[in-house]
Amino acid sequence: MRRFTSLSILHLLLLFAIIIQHAKPAMSLPLSTNSRWIVDEKGQRVKLACVNWVSHLEPVVAEGLSKQPMDVTAQRIVSMGFNCVRLTWPLFLVTNDSLASLTVRQSFQRLGLLESIAGIQINNPTIIDVSLIKAYQAVVSSLGKNNVMVILDNHISKPGWCCSNFDGNGFFGDLYFNPDVWITGLTRMATLFNGVTNVVGMSLRNELRGPKQNVNDWYRYMQKGAEAVHSANPDVLVILSGLSYDKDLSFIQNRSVSLTFTGKLAFEAHWYGFSDGQAWVTGNPNQVCGRVAREMMRTSGFLVDQGYPLFVSEFGVDLRGTNVNDNRYLNCFLGVAAELDLDWALWTMVGSYYLREGVIGLNEYYGILNWNWCEIRNSSFLERISAVQSPFRGPGFSETKLHKVIFHPATGLCVLRKSLIDPLRLGPCTDSESWSYSSQKTLVVKGTYFCLQADEPGTLAKLGIICTDSNSKWEMIADSKLHLSSKLRNGTSICLDVDSNNNIVTNSCKCLNDDNNCDPGSQWFKLVDSTRSRSGENAFLGLKAFISEPNRQGLQVKHSKKV
Repeated sequence: MRRFTSLSILHLLLLFAIIIQHAKPAMSLPLSTNSRWIVDEKGQRVKLACVNWVSHLEPVVAEGLSKQPMDVTAQRIVSMGFNCVRLTWPLFLVTNDSLASLTVRQSFQRLGLLESIAGIQINNPTIIDVSLIKAYQAVVSSLGKNNVMVILDNHISKPGWCCSNFDGNGFFGDLYFNPDVWITGLTRMATLFNGVTNVVGMSLRNELRGPKQNVNDWYRYMQKGAEAVHSANPDVLVILSGLSYDKDLSFIQNRSVSLTFTGKLAFEAHWYGFSDGQAWVTGNPNQVCGRVAREMMRTSGFLVDQGYPLFVSEFGVDLRGTNVNDNRYLNCFLGVAAELDLDWALWTMVGSYYLREGVIGLNEYYGILNWNWCEIRNSSFLERISAVQSPFRGPGFSETKLHKVIFHPATGLCVLRKSLIDPLRLGPCTDSESWSYSSQKTLVVKGTYFCLQADEPGTLAKLGIICTDSNSKWEMIADSKLHLSSKLRNGTSICLDVDSNNNIVTNSCKCLNDDNNCDPGSQWFKLVDSTRSRSGENAFLGLKAFISEPNRQGLQVKHSKKV
């Protein structure tokens, strides 16, 4: 055990000050909407930073309960920085009497999953002989005890893996998707969880798809479903998905949703690397990111500008880290997610499945937990997403005036500076410098005269106070608009980059177009709007005062060390 005597009184005081500065009162539920933001009863933004927990496969029991006690899993969710769970459920859970009458034990017995029964008897014995819906309620209750919000997601009708165009679950009128039965099921679930405080939203249907999908039926039935849910449970957010596997909500631009209630409507979209096939491998990452991000804005991102919350209810990657398509996509996704400050849900928490597509104990490589649900599969991934788990801005987060932070998607870190002596480097976004980006395209540390400057390629970036030369002007270039580029006095173009020690350097711009074998990730940065205060708020305190205007020409902070 670490001894407290090893910490100085000063360190303790500084730690306490930081905790007080960033502490937020507990959210006041239920949630509602304020333009594009989700807010609590006090009007303060609540950013959904969720993880998907699967409960819609053949056993119709939340995955992992044979591996760990549900309370342990709920506590693990909190420890990983998530504040909510998108908990999936199949429609038949509440509309098919023969399924709904099964106990957990019986459900596993009919599938021959005797080892899972033994595991649940050890880890979650109180649910083994209760009905499937009671077991589902127990998971929601466990999450509530640990202050985890829940979004109930009607993922599919007939229990099983999702999805295909011809699985009978895709669109209204398909074999297993009777719209009247669906509305009955939504009503029953909304009623069942009315008054359950931590159930904050209901996603009406996952990934509408298939040959029958059409806009007119979407409006007809999604509006009916929304009204049914709100009538049965007026506290929950009503979350509507789009067409084509939840990739297309473009039709909302021309025809808004007509509902009798307000303040509860949100939309959801899905975005994976494989949504665009192998484009991230076969194409130039800058060009693919630019094209895909523009398409995302056209099909769903525009909703933010129209004043609706957009919840990216599924994104994820192969967490083994060997999938080039996923790795390149993730850099682009995190840049967009940070810039728009989106609500989101990671796919998935699941480390392994009881039974998926005929395979017992299938390892889920997109799962944040490992096969036995005991350990984190990829801790560096958690570090990368930590910056977007907290709001950058929104109602109740006006801690400072609007400014920019320089976010680095490949690491999930931001540009900061510990002192005038130390070089600029990457660090936690909570400690980021506050920058202003002027119409002259200079990046200035707010409250000071210091601007970001480029020196020759291969050197550390610097701060200076002569901000009129070309090497003080920074443009977002390439199709991705993720390279921060400047021109040296000799006309050479360079880009901001990161070295192996996370120092901010300048190098020749790479991978701008055509080359598909090149990875520009180290040079991708995003200027993100923020009103969030930083831990080191006083890092540049008083500099403006002691650098008087007549002395500005005589002072420059420069690091010319070769890297």
